[in-house]
Amino acid sequence: MLCLLYLRASESRLDQPILGDHFAAKDVARIDYDFARIHRRVRPDTNQFMVALRGAQFDAWITNYLEAHPDATVLHLGCGLNSRPFRLAASEGVRWFDVDLPQIIALRRKLYSESENYRMIGCSVTDAGWLEDVPTGGPVAIAAEGLLMYLTPPEVAELLHRLTERFDGGELFADLVSKWGPPLSKVSASGVIKWGTRDGGEITGWDARLRLIDDRSVLAGFDEIPLSRQRSLYRRLHSIPAIRNYDRVFRYAF
Repeated sequence: MLCLLYLRASESRLDQPILGDHFAAKDVARIDYDFARIHRRVRPDTNQFMVALRGAQFDAWITNYLEAHPDATVLHLGCGLNSRPFRLAASEGVRWFDVDLPQIIALRRKLYSESENYRMIGCSVTDAGWLEDVPTGGPVAIAAEGLLMYLTPPEVAELLHRLTERFDGGELFADLVSKWGPPLSKVSASGVIKWGTRDGGEITGWDARLRLIDDRSVLAGFDEIPLSRQRSLYRRLHSIPAIRNYDRVFRYAF
């Protein structure tokens, strides 16, 4: 969580940022942690753009949905320390709920305040109880950034059923890794990726109400990278199918 925050903060300091999360830079300055250690680990010179490109695509899709549905509910599942509700400055008619584990929300509450239209819920997304705090019906935009691949397929299916049954209609935005995700995860430091996808079809198979309407590689926006060396690197990575399709963002409607 802090690694992602630090990468967003680093990217925001560029002259021409893609995401430009200036809230992240302020939060890094307010959190008492050894960020020099994180700097050595995450190598922001190159990795900040992966986070920025993915975050910018989520921002664009959510913004697009809210422009068409100014009275929508937004659910940001596994929100971490993401500043998205403040960065997007949604209209007054939007109700926004950030959901994450209790210890993460406890830290988040030290950085951000709730309001009439913005709430934080400290609970695992796999616990059905948290939805009791969310109004039923109406349109909804659901963001699951860096989340679903860490749940088991039955957990994802159950979560999707609960969401699609509670609202009249909406869209789901999620990034998913390829079939290589779980085997690579087993040899990584975390080893927590539970499943991968070839084309995002598993989601529509687990919940028939959902239909895939758009998808793209996280690397697809490499031309927006303002630094020439990193832009060239990402262009080369994007040209390799196995790498280009490892992490993709998907947009579903129901």
